Parts: sequence; structure tokens; C-alpha cells
Amino acid sequence: MTARSVIWHDVECGSYEADLSLWRELAAQAGAGPILDVGAGTGRIALDLARRGHEVVGLDADAELAAELARRAAAADLPVTAVHADARDFDLGRRVALVIVPMQTLQLLGGPQGRAAFLRSAARHLAPGSLLAAALADAFEGSVDDERTERPLPDIREVDGTVYASHPVGVRREPGGVVIERIRETVDPAGTREAEGNEIRLDDASAALVAAEAEPLGYRALAPRRVPATEDYVGSEVVVLCRG
Repeated sequence: MTARSVIWHDVECGSYEADLSLWRELAAQAGAGPILDVGAGTGRIALDLARRGHEVVGLDADAELAAELARRAAAADLPVTAVHADARDFDLGRRVALVIVPMQTLQLLGGPQGRAAFLRSAARHLAPGSLLAAALADAFEGSVDDERTERPLPDIREVDGTVYASHPVGVRREPGGVVIERIRETVDPAGTREAEGNEIRLDDASAALVAAEAEPLGYRALAPRRVPATEDYVGSEVVVLCRG
């Protein structure tokens, strides 16, 4: 049976494609060597890049997501290594050509100290001149609390006859960040309906802030990039850092 964390990850993140062209571009420019996908989940990006001939290491702090990534990569015979580890303290035992941090993962690390710990860990794996790129978002941009926008449609997927629906219901400000509120609802084949709340906190962060934090750690900021907003997802500012 598929783990609930895997299903909800696929429901809420699996259909997102607006950022793929950027990660493909950076991967193509990275040259030889593996690409590290931080917060890889079930492989939305890692598997996509592997299908294009790149060797990928997918790192995730959720053991069930990492295991599912490994299973999917093996089933498709793709060059992806799944690693279960905390992004703030990991050791792959090898260098990588590029580090990517999609989907606001950098804003889930517990503020400046967590980001610094990650940047130090990543630096140990990057050769001079290699890049690290991380997507950052302002959750209030086009949020469900914005009176000028309609409430976003829920993310929905059916698995083994059960319908899973994730409804964005609000965004609230907290010191140093914001909390995204969702209702997760399931309806099984017998018609039994269940619902529970889910919250994700995103730390406040911008490309300029992360660049300033990264400079003392041996990074040099390049021009930031942008992932456009869609009807269902906010856009992202992408900080791009060069090692050394």
C-alpha cells in the first residue's frame, strides 16, 4: 500500500511543471557530474532530469518519500540515487556539479541558522565555479487571503479508488514567516469522507537575503532567476549562487 505521505506529496506537488524548464537549463549547463536535488520528494524533478541523461542524487528528509523515489527510479531504470538525510547536515561522499533546491525547500529549514547549515553542507560537495540554485516564494503573493483573487481549486488525485483532495484555505503571518493552511480530504470507494487540517510554515527569505547569508560561506551571488506564477501556484524568485 502506498504511504499517505507519498500520496499527499504527489497530490500537492506532483503536477507542478512551471519550474522544470529552469532546472533543465541549469542541468544542461552544469557539465559532467551528478546533480543534487534537495527536497526531491518522489522525484518530480529528479526523474525528469534523469530521463534527459543526467545522473541525479535526490535527497529528502522524509524516509518514505526517499524510498518511493528509489523505487520509481529503479522501475524506470534511471540513474537516480535516493538519499534519506537532513539537508542541514548531509555527506554524500562525493562532489556534485550542481545543487538545486526547488519548491521553497530552503524556506523549510528553520530560519537563518538552518539555511546556513545547509549552505555549508552543500559547499562541501561543490567544486569551485559550480552553482547552487534555490527557489523562494512569498506565500502571500496571490494567496487565498487576497480579495482580488478567487480561491484556488483543490489539488485532486485518485489512488486505488480513493479520492484525495487538498484544499488551500488560508495563509497567516507569523514572526519570521508565514503558515500555509490546507484541508486534506479523502473519499474512499464506500463513500466514507474524512478531512484533516495541514499546515506548512515557510520562513521569510529573498534572493538578496540568502545571497548575503551565503557570501561569508564562500559563495558569490549571480543574477537571480524567476519562475512565473500559474493559476494554481505562486511564482518563485530563484537565488543563484556560485561556489568560490
